[in-house]
Amino acid sequence: MIHLKAPEEIEIMDRANRLVHTILDRLGEELAPGVVLRDLDRLAESLTKQMGGKPAFKGYGGFPASVCISVNDEVVHGIPGPRVIQPGDLVSLDFGVIVDGYYGDAARTFPVGDVDPEGVRLLTVTRASLEKGVEQVHVGSRVSDVSHAVQEYAEGQGYSVVRDYVGHGIGRALHEEPQVPNFGEPGRGPRLQEGMVLAIEPMINEGGHGVTVDEDGWTVRTADGKRSAHFEYSVAVTANGPRILGIEGA
Repeated sequence: MIHLKAPEEIEIMDRANRLVHTILDRLGEELAPGVVLRDLDRLAESLTKQMGGKPAFKGYGGFPASVCISVNDEVVHGIPGPRVIQPGDLVSLDFGVIVDGYYGDAARTFPVGDVDPEGVRLLTVTRASLEKGVEQVHVGSRVSDVSHAVQEYAEGQGYSVVRDYVGHGIGRALHEEPQVPNFGEPGRGPRLQEGMVLAIEPMINEGGHGVTVDEDGWTVRTADGKRSAHFEYSVAVTANGPRILGIEGA
């Protein structure tokens, strides 16, 4: 069932996502060679509690941390542990909080130090593919219009789109209907209605779209060992078009 949110619910979700983006900003400032991933996770949890939120991911399905941190060939759901960030790494931070019973969820991939031009281009294209998807968020559009826009742009730039993991509706639950794939033909799936909120999250690979899961049961990485990037917004469907939650003026 798709849950439509009243304006006051969307305002709460905007506050939750504002907290998410504030903490992602802070974590991005901390990223540097020599930083230990688990220290970033501890900082995120501490900041969340200080700001009146609750970490959304810790304990969700048994996940042991507050932030999913995925590096280079890791696509998503990386568990922050003793790994040390190296110069040139691409570090994806996927983070969520709960505020007054509603979820906020967003992701960004950051370059650390001097990243090669191919890595910079991967980040640029992945972020742009998210923006192409967001542009399709209008009352009356179909979910697959979002999906197709992401795929068409990313593949047109020579990259592949992860198919095993997709975006989703979000609200009082972290994962609600509908699923929002990053691939597919346009004109399919549910019509977008005012009050829907979608977590749109392209995961784009340098190589093929295949992925594997590590023995920890969580960390997803590219099957061919090439790098991946991940950007995500929580986006409300409004009568005036898409509203990116948590970002002033978006």
